[in-house]
Amino acid sequence: MMDIQAHLPHRYPFLLVDRVVDVEAGKTIVAYKNISFNEPIFEGHFPGDPIFPGVMIIEAMAQAAGLLGFYTVESQNIEVAEDSLYLFVGVDKVRFKRPVVPGDRLTLEASFVSAKRTIWKFDCKAHVDGEFVCAAMITCAEKKKSR
Repeated sequence: MMDIQAHLPHRYPFLLVDRVVDVEAGKTIVAYKNISFNEPIFEGHFPGDPIFPGVMIIEAMAQAAGLLGFYTVESQNIEVAEDSLYLFVGVDKVRFKRPVVPGDRLTLEASFVSAKRTIWKFDCKAHVDGEFVCAAMITCAEKKKSR
């Protein structure tokens, strides 16, 4: 968890990657998020029938993709400036298949597609117990921190 926090600026309750299972810099990452009934989002989505929101699944995939970007840059011995942030700037080709509910382990996969200057693209997928949940093309971009 500490390695994840060293790379992502997110913190509870918005840090959506619990563990990195496998990573091949410049290629792929596999991570997961345990979906607990105690997630603050379930107070309103939906009481009595909790479903993890699709936008949160997309954000979790984007965080996994961001980690792959950081690990890739580090593997190339490129130092990331302390005043840099990598932001989620686009999502395309989103598809959902099944809901995610408390007790599920959401497996997050991201594959590197391309990098042009400070724009990175990733092909992302999410599964629960091998069953397809969501897919999307996610774009991230480097930006200087405003403060």
